[in-house]
Amino acid sequence: MSTSQKVVVVTGASQGIGAELVNAFRKLDYRVVATARSVKPSEDPNILTVAGDIGEPATAQRVIREAIARFGRIDTLVNNAGIFVAKPFTSYTAEDYAKVTAVNLNGFFFITQLAIAEMEKHGSGHVVSISTSLVDHAIDGVPSVLASLTKGGLNAATKSLAIEYAKKGIRANAVAPGIIKSPMHAEETHAALGALHPVGHMGEMSDIVNAVLFLDSAPFVTGEILHVDGGQSAGH
Repeated sequence: MSTSQKVVVVTGASQGIGAELVNAFRKLDYRVVATARSVKPSEDPNILTVAGDIGEPATAQRVIREAIARFGRIDTLVNNAGIFVAKPFTSYTAEDYAKVTAVNLNGFFFITQLAIAEMEKHGSGHVVSISTSLVDHAIDGVPSVLASLTKGGLNAATKSLAIEYAKKGIRANAVAPGIIKSPMHAEETHAALGALHPVGHMGEMSDIVNAVLFLDSAPFVTGEILHVDGGQSAGH
């Protein structure tokens, strides 16, 4: 088994930004470990798919174990899996809270622990987490307390990881998107959602992919929360 090619793990990889990330990393000749609940097997021998609920510790263990068994290393982890439930704060149920925290927090915590443990063995690595611009710039009419509670935690954890592992050759960064054209948003909502951004339109999935690829190729950047949000976080 050759272990010279870089290996990236992408969570939430079955559709949308996650699927675009898989394609983009393959074009750069990375070997890719793609995981999601509904991810399908790939005919590409350089793509390993692992189906499972990323909020479960057992899924994280299986992803990392199979990644090492197949490819021998992990260079980059992209914590892309996430869910957004827009409700008034007092309307959130215990089930909403459990569902959002399971994916957004558990889905970050367990697999990041295991990936960094592997990165430490090689003295290098990179963790990129997908956050949200809403953490820094809440929008009237877009209730987002659970998103801010969980994704805001990822922003803070990103900075902590960056400092804790800086001298060990492991970087941590995050991308904080605005509202992106993806399967999450029906086309008839695009005009209204676009108007929420100072630039007047939604972002493309390629904008987030390009941001992740930039961070992965920038060895002097760590602890950065990169806003890709059409100016939202700057103001209105």
